[in-house]
Amino acid sequence: MAFLFTPGPMDMPVLYFPLLRRFQQARFPASALGAAGIVLLSTLITAGCDKQPAGEAPPEPTEAAKSSGTRDYMKVYKTQGRFEDVRDFIKLAITGRGIVINNVSHIGAMLERTGKDLGATKQVYLKAEALEFCSAIVSRDMMEADPHNIVFCPYIIAVYVLPQEPDTVYVSYRRPTLVGSPESQDSLKAVEALLDDIIQEAVR
Repeated sequence: MAFLFTPGPMDMPVLYFPLLRRFQQARFPASALGAAGIVLLSTLITAGCDKQPAGEAPPEPTEAAKSSGTRDYMKVYKTQGRFEDVRDFIKLAITGRGIVINNVSHIGAMLERTGKDLGATKQVYLKAEALEFCSAIVSRDMMEADPHNIVFCPYIIAVYVLPQEPDTVYVSYRRPTLVGSPESQDSLKAVEALLDDIIQEAVR
């Protein structure tokens, strides 16, 4: 069940998603694959599949996405499911494009750990992680258009669960500000399109 807080483009078909759905329907969480298994599965499937198998319909989303408002500085999705599954589908959508995840920030665990030392009692997240990465192609276009656009790298997608909504997983990213020349602005639009495609692929 996916809700889109702000509308965005989606223009890349997902060739390997049917097999992942079968894996999930077999009651094995995506996290059971492990990081290496996710990358290997993505590589094998994308290398061996050039088109949808004959007679097999494309996978249907769990529910149609709904738009419920616009935020200038961020875009937020939410979906029903397990945090680990959604996070791993995000990882797969990133690595499936040949992009390396540079770092995973365990923000929820950090707040929980440091909160005790600070005397803070409020639980902000049940679970929260941020995935950091850059695309060699998109990032180069962005920084060739304006070297100062380096401040927009790395790209970050956050995955988190709030205490008051334990069955809902939020996925969000910070929208790049469209600045500079027309070429710079076009390159930053491409960054947002990449982030939006990754999330839509994972939460549909």
